[in-house]
Amino acid sequence: MFPVARAALNLTARGIQHTAVRQAHRKYEPNFHDKYGNLVLLGGAAVFTAIWGYVFTQAGIEWGLSPVGRITPKEWRE
Repeated sequence: MFPVARAALNLTARGIQHTAVRQAHRKYEPNFHDKYGNLVLLGGAAVFTAIWGYVFTQAGIEWGLSPVGRITPKEWRE
């Protein structure tokens, strides 16, 4: 069983080496993220900023972060 496992590992390593050599000789072609990554990131940041800017300024939400006046003491039960 050991020679079979060693042969399988050798084939796997050889396949990885061949793939690495093939890719090293290939001309690099930019993918989607290389072409449009920064544009997509900036567009997302602009949408995020616009939506939260609207929520904070125009939506009319009363944030009420202070608990002063809202917390009232209850009578103690013995």
